[in-house]
Amino acid sequence: MPQLNPDLDFIKEAAMLHDIGIFLTNIPELNCKGKNPYICHGYLGREILEKIGFPEHALVCERHVGVGITVEDIKHYALPLPKRNMLPVSIEEQIICFADKFFSKNRNSLKKEKSVEDIKKSLEPYGLEKVKRFQSWVDLFENSL
Repeated sequence: MPQLNPDLDFIKEAAMLHDIGIFLTNIPELNCKGKNPYICHGYLGREILEKIGFPEHALVCERHVGVGITVEDIKHYALPLPKRNMLPVSIEEQIICFADKFFSKNRNSLKKEKSVEDIKKSLEPYGLEKVKRFQSWVDLFENSL
């Protein structure tokens, strides 16, 4: 996608770090024994990376959950998150968020890529705007190949 001019080195680094906060969540099937719900792993990762001097990588952590979370989502669903928009902004953030949807952390399906249609179906319960955001990335990245 050269016309989008993504920073590939940053993408490699941020992709490796984007789930760093997951160990602070309680997900027994992933052997995570933290105190927080899974949905918190993004903003918790942000806090970790900001403390060690990686502010741009930190934003990827916070903004990759789902297809991004709005302050309206946080209020509507009473999510245990800071009340701020957590939407991917930069092209690098969008690429990582998009790519993250295709694979599960579940050991049994780590190597099985999800289809675009399956991803869209999984987003439907969270609202049509989530499906539209994902589809906009499908269109953007498909047309960039």
